[in-house]
Amino acid sequence: MLVARSVALFVLAALFEIGGAWLVWQGAREHRGWPWIGAGIVVLGLYGFVATFQPDAHFGRVLAAYGGVFVAGSLAWGVVADGYRPDRFDVIGALICLAGMAVIMYAPRGH
Repeated sequence: MLVARSVALFVLAALFEIGGAWLVWQGAREHRGWPWIGAGIVVLGLYGFVATFQPDAHFGRVLAAYGGVFVAGSLAWGVVADGYRPDRFDVIGALICLAGMAVIMYAPRGH
């Protein structure tokens, strides 16, 4: 149950961080304006709170593991939001990152 909760929190964090960054990108780079940038800043702030709900108490571990989720989530966001087509190296790299995330976060530590 804790693993399922943790995974759900990682997915939610990815939606907030990647979505917030995408909103800022759209506002600044695609010239959609300050309302998009402002919304992105708010959503990025919410991302910071989501990480605090992870069951593991170690900030470094949680954020290091989240890095793998961010990599895979960013590619998935690009597919959905921007029509990006990852190549096999993108997919392999994302799978390696997710495997690393699983080892960092969910390896049995015996304590």
